[in-house]
Amino acid sequence: MESPDIPSLGIIAGSRELPLLIAREARRQGVPRIVAVAFRDETSTEIDSVADEVEWLRVGQLAKLIKAFSNRDVRHCVMAGQVAPKNLFEFRPDLKTAAMLFRLKERNAHTIFGAIGDELAKGGVELIEATPWLGQAMPGPDFLLGPKLTKQQRDDIALGYRLAKEVSRLEIGQTVVVKEGTVLAVEGFEGTDACVQRGGELAGSKGGAVAVKVAKQNHDMRFDIPCIGRQTLESCAASKIAVLAVEPSKTILLEREEVESLSQANGITVTTVAP
Repeated sequence: MESPDIPSLGIIAGSRELPLLIAREARRQGVPRIVAVAFRDETSTEIDSVADEVEWLRVGQLAKLIKAFSNRDVRHCVMAGQVAPKNLFEFRPDLKTAAMLFRLKERNAHTIFGAIGDELAKGGVELIEATPWLGQAMPGPDFLLGPKLTKQQRDDIALGYRLAKEVSRLEIGQTVVVKEGTVLAVEGFEGTDACVQRGGELAGSKGGAVAVKVAKQNHDMRFDIPCIGRQTLESCAASKIAVLAVEPSKTILLEREEVESLSQANGITVTTVAP
């Protein structure tokens, strides 16, 4: 996807490296001005060095978030990075956020972020895909790091992919851990790393399980794009996971050099899987 010709890009910046990656790539592609909304105890303070302006807020201050962009004449923004799941229950919502949540019959990533996108639009700010600024961070088909796959691992990947797609369709999670045809763990609200750790424990002392992470069917690429990085590989290594499989062109690979190093050091295969 080509980079849109916009004078200012807003970034709703969660945790980890992704907001920084997008800001740097947008700058490299010639976006004149970058404005970030950052969250206390979530966003890396490094965002101050890569954005022209940064407004620091608490999670749940939706009215201030919209004003941070509209008052600065920012008409396009992206979502990038994560917010710790526990903070989604411990935050203090402002009136706009509380009213938005009250209207939602179901509360999951897509309904909440979709509703935030609607509120932004009412304030004159369009939530757009970050895809043009993800560069080479999304692995394509035939991506492979680490040892070659065995037949059993290929079979487990196929099973994990099918089940993970169904679990994501039901809005439960995006990751499944499988070993020799047996499902060991399904991701819930705890997130990918905790799911991987739980699956690894159930795999036994020899390890060898396969973790598969997917995007939801017809995934809205404006938000909640599946991500893996150094932390994911560290969780796999600690849990003796043998294979991590993700969807091509729908998954963001952060800290690639560190991921490659961890893959080689721990004998973990990182690959892409499609139907």
